[in-house]
Amino acid sequence: MSRRASSKVSLLKIVAALLLLILALGGGYYLIRNLNDPYRTLHPLDVAAYYENGNSLRGNVYKVDGKVLNLLAWSPGKGRLFSIEVETRSGSSPLGVIVPVDFNQVNLQKGQNFAFKIEVGQDGLLTVKDLQKK
Repeated sequence: MSRRASSKVSLLKIVAALLLLILALGGGYYLIRNLNDPYRTLHPLDVAAYYENGNSLRGNVYKVDGKVLNLLAWSPGKGRLFSIEVETRSGSSPLGVIVPVDFNQVNLQKGQNFAFKIEVGQDGLLTVKDLQKK
């Protein structure tokens, strides 16, 4: 009489398959999260360095992720001045950013999260060059 081959799946194969599945899902999440960032090639603004001496960052372009706090001022020629809350290593910090009249069609409301492409102007003010709602 011939013997039948065992059709049991070993525990090692199951663990290896689960590990590969977890790695694939984690890698997919990482790629999707990073590829959806429109400003992934820009350096994030170092808020502490900006507070210390904003003039040293003049002319540079950075990315900032923040939550809109308040509309501080409005000028028909210059645009709107908003305060936004930015997460830093030491907590959250408020920043003032100027949203030019080019973005008047964008409705920025208190509590909304945005990704900003900003430029530090010659006077040290942060001017929005582009923005995306998160």
